[in-house]
Amino acid sequence: MMNNPFHSFWMAGYECADQINTHHHRVDLLSVTGHLAMMEADYLGLAAFNIRTVREGIRWSKVEQRPNQYNWSAVTATIRQGGKLGIQQAWDICHFGFPDNLTPLHPHFARRFVQICRSFVLHYRTIEPDARLIVTPVNEVSFLSWLGGEVRGTVPFCVAKGWEVKYALMRAYIEGIYAMREVDPSLLIMTTEPLINIVAPEQATGNQLLQAALEHDGQFQSVDMLTGKICPELGGAPQLVDMLGFNYYYNNQWVAGEGRGLSWTNIPPDTRWRSLSSLLEQAWLRYRLPFVVSETSHPGIDRPCWIRHIGQQVQIMLQQGMPLWGVCLYPIIDRPDWDNIAHWHHAGLWDAQPEANKPHARVLYEPYAAALREVQELIARR
Repeated sequence: MMNNPFHSFWMAGYECADQINTHHHRVDLLSVTGHLAMMEADYLGLAAFNIRTVREGIRWSKVEQRPNQYNWSAVTATIRQGGKLGIQQAWDICHFGFPDNLTPLHPHFARRFVQICRSFVLHYRTIEPDARLIVTPVNEVSFLSWLGGEVRGTVPFCVAKGWEVKYALMRAYIEGIYAMREVDPSLLIMTTEPLINIVAPEQATGNQLLQAALEHDGQFQSVDMLTGKICPELGGAPQLVDMLGFNYYYNNQWVAGEGRGLSWTNIPPDTRWRSLSSLLEQAWLRYRLPFVVSETSHPGIDRPCWIRHIGQQVQIMLQQGMPLWGVCLYPIIDRPDWDNIAHWHHAGLWDAQPEANKPHARVLYEPYAAALREVQELIARR
């Protein structure tokens, strides 16, 4: 197994969604949160927490506003800012969002995706010829195919088409990897998929138990396709992925058919609730690849409690010798809701609070900061 390529165990993620939301409005959260304007200050603020690795996204819809014509200016500025300040950047090609008039079900979708993948790597290498490049082709295929293919939450605004959307996304994902590795064999691929726990109702019937088990196992379909476990006609193979990223939030466990969540505090006790360490162990045993917690956060005043909870689970995994390579705080800067830009989640280490003459003021949430430092010290002493 290769050595951990990340510059810091603790990482920061900047919300870079650029999808069309449920109201058919394009969102651009890198701009709304002010990260594009405040990038130097954002990066400098990470030093106090010994964070030297970040997740960024190219915003496909902004780079390719006309088919096969690319504007890399914002991406170029971001790459250079990272190089200037010694910040390692892991890149999403497609976080959430596609160019106008393009959907995963379009016959040219995979072709367009392959072209931008190849173009991104070639462009990146003109600026950083020697840096280790880590890429996630498509963020959260499982969630994106559900959002756009089952509940009309984004493009292509379908119902009962989740599998078709997922299949199309993974076809493009796999072809994109082959294209990128043709021009840069040293490139590393990191998946970023939701990590969930779906359980049956209490006193469930046999059919309910089976349905819950199938839904729970469905979270692995995307990576199974990528590694060639299923749908081998897509060209998936184990060597196409170098590390696994799992996005885990407070509401990632629920009851099948009800949508009712299981409390992450497990109070009152519920035997169906599972710890993060046990869920990650299941995924690790399935693929035997190193992994990271590629996204995690909690909104509001529970942020300190959540990061302590994550820290305890991290300690367990490291003590067990599991190949956990890092944890990404996502979002590191607060973000608004996709479907209601006026509503901010207050989930970041910093809140983005507009002030007079300072449209993107950063306000450190001190209780979260104190808890994070406490957890970092705990992990460092292990």
